[in-house]
Amino acid sequence: MVTEAKNSIIVESLLTGKRMPAYSTSKISALSDISVFTITGEVQLKEIFKKIQENGKLIPSKASTNEIKSFFEEILPEYDKDRVYVSDMKKIIQWYQLLSDQNLLIEPEEEKTEEKESE
Repeated sequence: MVTEAKNSIIVESLLTGKRMPAYSTSKISALSDISVFTITGEVQLKEIFKKIQENGKLIPSKASTNEIKSFFEEILPEYDKDRVYVSDMKKIIQWYQLLSDQNLLIEPEEEKTEEKESE
């Protein structure tokens, strides 16, 4: 999101840099509002991104279904296998790669430093 307009918000594509209005009828979710179901509750997307960073490897979103499930099992073993679909996992991998390519991910060490500074 870039700014707010009278009847919409202005969003900018991370891929093309093109700006466009998004109206209230559009179905838009901020990545910060997205969580993944686990056996015990939910885990926010930013926590999953941290786990991917800590893991140190990323598979392509076009990998086989079994590879994607294995990867997700490795980074989030407690995910709810009945409610989290492979298509969801692919989206998470794509989002992570896009944010990583644009240098928009906060490194785990940087976040710890920010937390200490705020205390």
